[in-house]
Amino acid sequence: MEVSATRDLLLSLSEWVALHRLPGLETVAVVSNKTKGANVFAWDDRRGLLAVGRQKRLTVFRLDSGREFVEVKEFGVPDILKSMAWCGDNICLGIRREYMIINSMTGALTEVFSSGRIAPPLVVPLPTGELLLGKDNIGVFVDQNGKLIQDGRIIWSDTPASVVIHRPYAVARLPRHVEIRSLRAPNALVQTVVLRDVQKLVQTDNCILAALANSVHGLLPVPIGAQIVQLTASGEFEEALALCKLLPPEDSNLRAAKESSIHIRYGHFLFDSGSYEEAMEQFSDSHVDITYVLSLYPSIVLPQTHIIGEHDKLLDMHELARESSDATDEMESYSLQLHESDDKSPLEVKKMSHNALVALVKYLQKKRSGIIERATAEVTEEVVSGAVHHSLILSEPYKPKKPNKKRAQTHTSSIAREMATVLDTSLLQALILTGQSSGATELLKGLNYCDLKICEEFLKERSEYMVLLELYRSNEMHREALQLLNQLVEESKSEMENTDFNKKFNPQMIIEYLRPLCRSDPMLVLESSLYVLERNPSETIELFLSENVPADLVNSYLKQHAPNLQSTYLELMLSMSESGINPNLQNELVQLYLSEVLDWYKILKEEGSWTEKIYSPTRKKLISTLESNSGYNTDLLLKRLPQDALFEERAILYGKMNQHLRALSLYVHKLQMPERAVAYCDRVYEEGAQQPSKSNIYFNLLQIYLNPRKAEKEFEQKIIPVASQYPGIHKSSSAKFKGSRTGKKVVEIEGADDIRFSPSGTDSGRSDGDGDDASDGGPIMLNEALELLSQRWDRINGAQALRLLPRDTKLQDLVSFLEPLLRNSSEHLRNYLVIKNLIFRANLQDDLYKRRQAVVKIDGNSMCSLCNKRIANSAFAIYPNGQTLVHFVCFRESQQIKAVRGANSLKRR
Repeated sequence: MEVSATRDLLLSLSEWVALHRLPGLETVAVVSNKTKGANVFAWDDRRGLLAVGRQKRLTVFRLDSGREFVEVKEFGVPDILKSMAWCGDNICLGIRREYMIINSMTGALTEVFSSGRIAPPLVVPLPTGELLLGKDNIGVFVDQNGKLIQDGRIIWSDTPASVVIHRPYAVARLPRHVEIRSLRAPNALVQTVVLRDVQKLVQTDNCILAALANSVHGLLPVPIGAQIVQLTASGEFEEALALCKLLPPEDSNLRAAKESSIHIRYGHFLFDSGSYEEAMEQFSDSHVDITYVLSLYPSIVLPQTHIIGEHDKLLDMHELARESSDATDEMESYSLQLHESDDKSPLEVKKMSHNALVALVKYLQKKRSGIIERATAEVTEEVVSGAVHHSLILSEPYKPKKPNKKRAQTHTSSIAREMATVLDTSLLQALILTGQSSGATELLKGLNYCDLKICEEFLKERSEYMVLLELYRSNEMHREALQLLNQLVEESKSEMENTDFNKKFNPQMIIEYLRPLCRSDPMLVLESSLYVLERNPSETIELFLSENVPADLVNSYLKQHAPNLQSTYLELMLSMSESGINPNLQNELVQLYLSEVLDWYKILKEEGSWTEKIYSPTRKKLISTLESNSGYNTDLLLKRLPQDALFEERAILYGKMNQHLRALSLYVHKLQMPERAVAYCDRVYEEGAQQPSKSNIYFNLLQIYLNPRKAEKEFEQKIIPVASQYPGIHKSSSAKFKGSRTGKKVVEIEGADDIRFSPSGTDSGRSDGDGDDASDGGPIMLNEALELLSQRWDRINGAQALRLLPRDTKLQDLVSFLEPLLRNSSEHLRNYLVIKNLIFRANLQDDLYKRRQAVVKIDGNSMCSLCNKRIANSAFAIYPNGQTLVHFVCFRESQQIKAVRGANSLKRR
């Protein structure tokens, strides 16, 4: 028999299957035709389907309108059915010594496994839709398709005759007793009820009925709350937690309290057993406060907070659990203490502590996201409320202030941040204690609430300087971090036994630390960069340039605090910056170079070893900077130059002022370096190739070589008007122009330091004199002049150069100058004529093409201009004006007449 509780019906199988109404047992329907002689049936109460096994046939019926059965399907099976049960759309069949799955729609059969050698097949449906199949004394769990479920096996003490399910237990009828086992792995034995020769087990809502030969026993379940207490007291925590899920929904608070209490006890048990990670999972599932878990770790230092102790919460939960059961005294008496470690070796204690801390790290990391999120939301809420309050104050300036009623809640509202502080501080310590320094660094790089004082002391004690630096950085304690870095770098330079320490800290770390501070706090960067600027100047300057630290600020700071590094900074900045540096800094660098060169010059002059061809490294830098840059103040530099030295620097400055004649005079007469003069001319010519006035620079050099007097006169013409603007400057030098002659005047003019020249002026001298005056100004440099003419013949006006040469110059000496010059002139002339003719021919072709494009229309009225007859279809000709038409015959005759007349006129002549 089987009861359909939802339909108030009773199904019974005797000679056939009958349907009765409850509670009166009136017969509703009888399936006598197809079920007579049946030995087993299975009822699907949800869908109203009935499967009946008769001999080797399986028939499926559907209950229609609650009054009669309608046959749906009928299938043949290999042998007589012993047991069966519905499992979804399938039916599990027990046939002789094996189990099979048949699809109720298609009839497809699938073998599962054999049922054993002793007991007949036993199919028991589970509330979850799965099946428990008997195989001798073993119960195997399978899904609806007959596939084995992992860890699904119940081992009975004997072969069961039948099994009923009463969640969460399976009750089996054995020959000598009734055995109760858990449905959860490892399916432990729960209870044994000594009842011999039980004929049948029947499941009801409240109990299980055990029918004997002459009596019926009711197996009543112990209340779930009491079972939970008993299982917890005996250490069966998994079973206790499973039973908590069976508590009524209306007891949700009681259920949560019991589950939390069991998780805590289970966590303590696992922690004492050395299963630290599993213990942390239990503590996490109990939703216990992290301070409760951290109390198990005395090595972790916690910050002072006002968080309510978790012990009080646990007492509240225990009090709630006490109201639900009389056996709570047993649970309250259960208390696990940490094992004494006196009898353990130091190695075991160390290993246990490390594993426990590793488990703590994972626990705190799992809890961290939620706690940090709440703390951040709390901060955001306070910022928003503060902004709103500030805006209200601004909008109502005359409203009297009222006392803040929420001030008393400030302590309560900071619980989330206090919890985050406890968590991050503990997590940092646990990471360091387990050797995870990189993890601690990553923690500090992100948003964190680590307690500064505790973490600082902890890291200093363990020399975790890298993590300590990140702690300072996260709290914007940059001065402390940089002081520590400087100290560590200094210590790493000294001879120490720990070579790894030496490799870990270097000046490059200071540069990398300063990089993000360049824009937020440039003054702090400058104050802290002196150390690395002395040891790694190039990297430090590159830092200033890449992060756009104001150059004027850097220069002024170095000028005040580290003047010896100022030139180094400006040099590197000039070499690294693609766009160069501003004129003020260029002038500053040149002035620094010049000051050092002047000091060096004074020392050599006092020693009597000064010559113009001595170059110190600084003088080379000065000359190179003067040549490659132009942002400095030439007037100030000329005033500082001595009159009797540093002529090369003076020549460069004159060149920057476009006083080319003076610069060339210095190269030729003072420095006696004609090759430098030629190079100077080349540079000026190439820079000003598009300016005709500068193309005479070579002629200026020729004047200096061949006509010093002429050059001197041009000096006077250019200098005296400029010097007149400064009447008080060096009058003695101006007076010498009138009374003295030849090369001394040039030298004195060149030594006039205080005379200023207009940068826009040029020395575009042009000689129109004869070669007779070439020797009036002193000895000429004919060889140098001839060499210049032979090397630069294509850049010099040949006629002017020949006019400037002395008359006694041999033509043979001018071959190297005149030959390429004349060849080049002839070639230019030929090229010009060729180009002229080509252009003329191109114009003729264009004209011919245009004339051939002309169109002439001949019609019936077209007349010949010679014979005045119609042209009609005759050959014709047209005159160049494009309008006059004639017969071709008339045109030819007229040409012959002209030819005859021309010949006659020639004979007459």
